[in-house]
Amino acid sequence: MNEEVAIGLIDAEPRGLRQLPYSELIKLIGKPQRKQVVGEDEIPYQLEIEAIWDINRAEDVRVIVSADDGGWRALKPRTDDFIMRPDGSFVGEFPGDY
Repeated sequence: MNEEVAIGLIDAEPRGLRQLPYSELIKLIGKPQRKQVVGEDEIPYQLEIEAIWDINRAEDVRVIVSADDGGWRALKPRTDDFIMRPDGSFVGEFPGDY
């Protein structure tokens, strides 16, 4: 797996998800989504998007995006995540961070 390509793929996906309101993100809880995309290296990558209730604060939603190429990296995929509060703010981030 090309790490730079995988990072690019998982950086792009959360940007779109961050634009969704809290009310839409919680609809994703318990419904993992998988899709296959072709990276700029022309290798197919599996992306998985999963939303869960955050363990630290039950009303916060954590969204996790992972990418792998179907090889051994499927056991330890590249991941990124963010946590959104009901008011639409992001946990651990400040305006302008992202």
